[in-house]
Amino acid sequence: MKLEDIKTPAYVCEEAKLKSNLNILSHVAKESGAKVLCALKGFAFSPGMPLVSKMLNGATCSGLIEAKYAKEHGFREIHTYSPAFSDDDIDEVLSISHHVVFNSFAQWRRFATKAKNSKASIGLRVNPNVSASPTDMYNPCGKYSRLGITKTNFEFSELDGIDGLHFHALCEESAQSLEIVLKAFEEQFGQIIPRMKWINFGGGHHITKAGYDIELLINLIKNFSQKYGVQVYIEPGEAVGWECGFLIASVLDIVDNEQKTCIIDASAECHMPDTILMPYRPKIRGERVDGKFCYRFGGATCLAGDIVGAEAGEPIYSFDKPIDIGDRVIFEDQIHYTIVKNTTFNGVKLPSLAMMDESGNVAIWREFGYDDYAKRN
Repeated sequence: MKLEDIKTPAYVCEEAKLKSNLNILSHVAKESGAKVLCALKGFAFSPGMPLVSKMLNGATCSGLIEAKYAKEHGFREIHTYSPAFSDDDIDEVLSISHHVVFNSFAQWRRFATKAKNSKASIGLRVNPNVSASPTDMYNPCGKYSRLGITKTNFEFSELDGIDGLHFHALCEESAQSLEIVLKAFEEQFGQIIPRMKWINFGGGHHITKAGYDIELLINLIKNFSQKYGVQVYIEPGEAVGWECGFLIASVLDIVDNEQKTCIIDASAECHMPDTILMPYRPKIRGERVDGKFCYRFGGATCLAGDIVGAEAGEPIYSFDKPIDIGDRVIFEDQIHYTIVKNTTFNGVKLPSLAMMDESGNVAIWREFGYDDYAKRN
């Protein structure tokens, strides 16, 4: 079917753009010697997983559920990290994962015997206390952070059975930001890096964004790997799904209270949560800076603040033509960090998942309904 034929709301991934992102990431892997993992916390779009698992080296997972998902979708390497593993999950995590990263020495000591008896390569997450992040909500090295071990709390004598170190200090950041973090990481943990088999540079690398300095990233990885004799991993999530898809919604009603607000069958709260948390204002296809017809867009929920772009301070969109009830609205770049965070608040329907091929044909992969709400409540 064509895009105009599908029922809304729906997330639509454009296959050609996803391939383009994956080609860039594959190039980085080939030229730098790094292994590139897809961070499922940011991009776990099932219709795209056959491509992602084929073109990248593996997946990085935030616990047992994501690890099982990675296994189901055929990723060659499965790396699992959690701020804390439970007794119920650890055995299966160790059996599924190629790498398991512990967040503290207490967790390492608790599960050391099981870990050493598994086939998994074991690592520790460290906190270099240096970060580049647009907001504290997404700063893994912020004050009082629970993520990773600081140098002050690192037990340098307790590394028997540890193969690698993991740090994650970026969020939508540049290679220049990585260079700063990498310098701090080496200054603090350089004495033990040569003892490691691998170092994971974490995620937050905005590699597929226009203007990103890919050559600098490649050189940073190559120089580090050669200096210490280690395998380097990076684990982008957003960079995999960056600008490769959109959320399409329909206008259900238009309310006029000093400003016209289109009520749509999608929701900022339920379907575009980072627009509230980051916050940022998503682009709408066809909007104009100086358009004569201005609108706000709100979800069909009872939450007063369920207004697209409101938290970013720019909730008004303008167009050359008026919008009518029944029109469709396309919110650009809504594939990463959306589906993975969706809720059924107010019983709002989860958007369908669809793939668009290079000819513009759209195939619905999955639809959602009452059962998805009922099973979560």
